[in-house]
Amino acid sequence: MWESFLVAFNAVGPFLVLLGIGALIVRFRVTDREFMDKVNQLNYRVAFPFMMFQNIYGAKPEDMPSLRLIFVGVGGVLVLICVLMFAVPRIIRENPRRGTVIQAIFRSNFVVYGIPLTTYVFGQDKAAVTGVMSLIMVSLFNISSVAVLEYFRGTGKVKLKPLLLGILKNPLMQGCIVGLLFFALQIRLPSFIATPVSSLAGVASTVALLVLGAELRFNDLRANKGVISGVLMIRLLVLPLVMLTIGWLVGLRGVELFLVLMIFGTPIATASYPIAQNMGADGKLAGQLVFVSTVASLGTIFLFIYALSRLALI
Repeated sequence: MWESFLVAFNAVGPFLVLLGIGALIVRFRVTDREFMDKVNQLNYRVAFPFMMFQNIYGAKPEDMPSLRLIFVGVGGVLVLICVLMFAVPRIIRENPRRGTVIQAIFRSNFVVYGIPLTTYVFGQDKAAVTGVMSLIMVSLFNISSVAVLEYFRGTGKVKLKPLLLGILKNPLMQGCIVGLLFFALQIRLPSFIATPVSSLAGVASTVALLVLGAELRFNDLRANKGVISGVLMIRLLVLPLVMLTIGWLVGLRGVELFLVLMIFGTPIATASYPIAQNMGADGKLAGQLVFVSTVASLGTIFLFIYALSRLALI
């Protein structure tokens, strides 16, 4: 039990520390929120595209997940998005909030949590499959996020050409497309290029969390407590419970069932905050959802890992 708790805490703890540092540097006037807004834009347009590229470029073709895992992961996300696109607009009136809520429910922090947590639980060898699964999920999450936010940027009506142009012009999508091209053609970067690419990719999540901590206004959490509570209930409890059950029913066990938990049970992706902020969605709500889900996931991830281990499913 204690080991399961440490695994979950070691994954979530660094996020909380970085959020706290971000809040403190504004509180003690090391910088201000206006400067952090500019840092956020720079991070979104430069570091995040490199992170998207690196996550895909670094995957290994030999570590392929099973077709059942791909079916549960990809199929589950696509069905979820379709349900959300139908249901959320009937509950939330404002387009910017609609896009933010939909993205928050379907887009998990699988890339950041999946590899370290799977390594902690199963060891490096069995965690190798996470790399290719990351490629698949990163591509799906980014295409879907850009499409959903672009759709709700305007009137909420489908205009195919502007939608496609908006997707192609998005910096994160450009990073994904180049990463997929390099992965498919197995193009390897020389070390003098690979090193700065890796360095830029490595700072994206860190900077995003610092900015998020700096931007947080805890008084605003009360105004959105209904939306936040509903989203977190679905994101951290209902969704992983449903998808783990489906994964078990189709025969997934061990590391692959654990990856279902990582796809559907980890907190809201850090990248959802800068992309919402820069695509006309409700960036403030997106930041609050990332923060609260990161804190709450310490408990929910621990409970799911503990339950799965007790049931001898992982």
